[in-house]
Amino acid sequence: MARRNHIPGVDPAYLEKQKQMLLRRNRYVLLFNDSEMAAIEEYCQRFQVHTKSALFREAIMDKVLSELEENHPTLF
Repeated sequence: MARRNHIPGVDPAYLEKQKQMLLRRNRYVLLFNDSEMAAIEEYCQRFQVHTKSALFREAIMDKVLSELEENHPTLF
C-alpha cells in the first residue's frame, strides 16, 4: 500500500495552502551582456551549477533579504 508523505498531526489543508503559497507565478526577465554571460557560464562550469534559475533566484533573494534586514525601519 503506497503511502503519501504525511506528517502526523498536521492538517492536510494547511499543507496544501503552504504548497500553494510557494508556487512561483511571477515572471521576471534578465538580460546580460556578453562579458556577464561569459562570467556566469564560467562560474557554472567551475562550480557545477546545473540550474541557473536557482542560482539567480538564490543570489537575488540573498541580496534583497540582507538589504531589507540592514535597513529595517527603527522607532528612534
